[in-house]
Amino acid sequence: MLDGLGRPAEVLYVDDGSTDGSPGRLDELAKRDGRVRVVTLLRNSGQSAGFAAGFRAAEGEVVVTMDADLQNDPADIPRLLSHMDEADVVNGVRANRNDSFVRKLSSRIGNGFRNWMTGESVTDVGCSIRAMRTRYLRDIKMFRGMHRFLPTLLRMEGARVMEIPVNHRSRRHGTSKYGIGNRMFVGLADVFAVRWMQSRNVRWEARERPREGGGPETGA
Repeated sequence: MLDGLGRPAEVLYVDDGSTDGSPGRLDELAKRDGRVRVVTLLRNSGQSAGFAAGFRAAEGEVVVTMDADLQNDPADIPRLLSHMDEADVVNGVRANRNDSFVRKLSSRIGNGFRNWMTGESVTDVGCSIRAMRTRYLRDIKMFRGMHRFLPTLLRMEGARVMEIPVNHRSRRHGTSKYGIGNRMFVGLADVFAVRWMQSRNVRWEARERPREGGGPETGA
């Protein structure tokens, strides 16, 4: 897949303190392909921490994120990248979602509430496949749970955000740890925190006046 992108690329795996043998398999992948890198968190720290570690380690100008459960389709990556001349963040919107009714309902309720509270219009913030310019990722602080607000946080930094439909496949590995019960109260606190950040966000543009005489003199 990387060869078909027509540009230099790397694959950065972030292992969130796995105990299922994943680290060994990832190390083998890295040995076989120099474009593969592995970042291992010393203990299970959650999705926001995983994203933060990956963003810090990434070396390219654009980062594309994907979950490890294989519900995202790597074939969508070229389409995401093809829109980077129009936006700084290209967010995927899962078309024909292969999830349970409860999971889809909780996602719709969560998206609607977050958009209402933050004045946003992000259709599917739970979709993890998105392309983002790395320079904006350097400036955001990934508190726990903030992965659900990535498009909003990046827009606060001045990034242009757009959305495109992407494929969605049935879960092949792992089990979902999210649902209405364990999202509701934490999600409420998170959305109020982001709303506060929006209200206190400071952005500016500045121009420095040229020095008289072309700059300071230097002596021998």
